[in-house]
Amino acid sequence: MTPTFAPGGNPLSVAPMMDHTDRHFRYFLRQLTRHTLLYTEMITAQALLHGDRHKLLDFDPAEHPLSLQLGGDDPQLLADCARIGADWGYDEINLNVGCPSDRVQSGNFGACLMAQPSLVADCVAAMQNAVTIPVTVKHRIGIDDQDSYEHLVNFVRIVSEAGCQRFSIHARKAWLQGLSPKENRAIPPLRYDQVYRLKQEFPHLWIEINGGITSIEQIQQHLTQVDGVMIGRAAYENPYLFATIDRDIYQTTQTVPTRAEIVDRLLPYVETCLSKGVRLNQISRHLLSLFNGVAGAKTWRRLLSDSRRLSTSGAELLQQALQAQQGINQGLEPASLEQLRYK
Repeated sequence: MTPTFAPGGNPLSVAPMMDHTDRHFRYFLRQLTRHTLLYTEMITAQALLHGDRHKLLDFDPAEHPLSLQLGGDDPQLLADCARIGADWGYDEINLNVGCPSDRVQSGNFGACLMAQPSLVADCVAAMQNAVTIPVTVKHRIGIDDQDSYEHLVNFVRIVSEAGCQRFSIHARKAWLQGLSPKENRAIPPLRYDQVYRLKQEFPHLWIEINGGITSIEQIQQHLTQVDGVMIGRAAYENPYLFATIDRDIYQTTQTVPTRAEIVDRLLPYVETCLSKGVRLNQISRHLLSLFNGVAGAKTWRRLLSDSRRLSTSGAELLQQALQAQQGINQGLEPASLEQLRYK
């Protein structure tokens, strides 16, 4: 059953991440948490209007609640894309005002738009006029030398006056020149206090914090100060973090799945995808970190990274990798990887 999604009211989400949060990763995460808000990778307005929409937008119904993140700076084009996303069945439309990459800057969207709050407001207003689902914004606390708290307040005030009620804020500023996107995720210092202060100043807005959050304890602590928490790289590097989220954050009575149960749940999905022409490595690459910190994790990763096996195997490769991992975890003598053969 699809969980109820309260617009603007979900306390936890997984950040949109290029090359990571595609439909296969999202389906995988749904085997760990039913309620966490998930995001697509950023899709530019031009790509959506002129590209293969089924490839860009299709998702499994199990992925709800699900937000479509758009990139662009043209209010009318973004409104058209928001309408397409809403008609496709997404629960929310999110505007990217946080990505610092050169490619994004050259198109005048992403983090550089923080210098143009009135344009962001126009984009938000146009999208909201086009759809009835929530339109939200993900952004940084600042860019370059425009990183004072006053700059942040001015941005949020102008955009909120255009109707945006939910702001997902990466608590680092972005350096648009001199740092790569990867460096922008680590080098500028985290300033959680600015996001906390923003919530106090705008109590009527839904404020979500993002950046450097890696544990249930940190999530719970942040939720005492803000309305929501967005998890980024930790969701990919340690996905089993989400196995207890529905119990500990959403306070449901759902039992915590084991890693083996998660793999078993995925098998029918993998078989269906393979029958439609999806390559096994398009799915298996998202599963490599499932056993991180557990005995046999290296064997699991090695088997699911073997290009020869991936090219000749089906869903049974996941079963064989799980069997090998469990044998090592139970202290049994591991089978030689060179002797493993899959039908």
